[in-house]
Amino acid sequence: MMALGLGHFTFLHLSPARLVRLAREAGFGLVGLRFHPVVPGQLHWLPVGEELGELRRVMNGEGVRLYDVETVVIDTTLDVHGLVPMMDAAAALGGARINTCADWFDGLDDTFATICDLARARGLGVDLECMAWRGINSPGACLDLIRRSGAPNAGYLVDALHHIRCGGSAADLAATQSGGIVSAQLCDALATPPADREAMIAEARGGRLVPGEGGLPLRSLVAALPQGTTISVEVPSASDPRPERDRAKAIFRATARLVEDTHP
Repeated sequence: MMALGLGHFTFLHLSPARLVRLAREAGFGLVGLRFHPVVPGQLHWLPVGEELGELRRVMNGEGVRLYDVETVVIDTTLDVHGLVPMMDAAAALGGARINTCADWFDGLDDTFATICDLARARGLGVDLECMAWRGINSPGACLDLIRRSGAPNAGYLVDALHHIRCGGSAADLAATQSGGIVSAQLCDALATPPADREAMIAEARGGRLVPGEGGLPLRSLVAALPQGTTISVEVPSASDPRPERDRAKAIFRATARLVEDTHP
């Protein structure tokens, strides 16, 4: 079976080294790490100095690879060149992708293209996801921005929750041009969407469910993903009382079963 990734947002309170160890114990072969804050001052774990070498040693020892780093919110306040330390750390650890989302503003196309250029110079790709409360709020808007940028290293990030809450479907994924999708993040959620913007944000940040425990059409979404898509899980929950190890193992088992049943 393909290696599955554990997204940092699932256990954001854990340091990268602790997340890597937990991922290995649960069965994951990849991790995503929060190297950049969603907004300035929020929790993130960018390794600096000796921390970078120590994290590399932990990852090598556990046999877990870095897949992606997050989260870059592309808006008018973003210092694009301030992302270089995050990109350099990701490249030094063998990472592959950077996760982004975006608001709409004059100059967005150029800003996104610059981010992609900086990432490409370091051997990294850029994934763009939609969120219902941001300006780039649909799968089509993501794909249009990627197309306008002309960046060969950019792709649409299929976050199962955001894809569905933004009006996406499995048919949208199947119709996406070859190379347009590289990465996917799975979780489940209630079939009925939240009633308003604030409830939607709360769901995304703390109300996600283990795959198979909700009502999202995960089987059809996974079946529509291109062969070779790297699949991770991102399941932040404010209500799951299980110990970290038990929860991580349950997430892995459910996700592995879903992927194996869909892509035998």
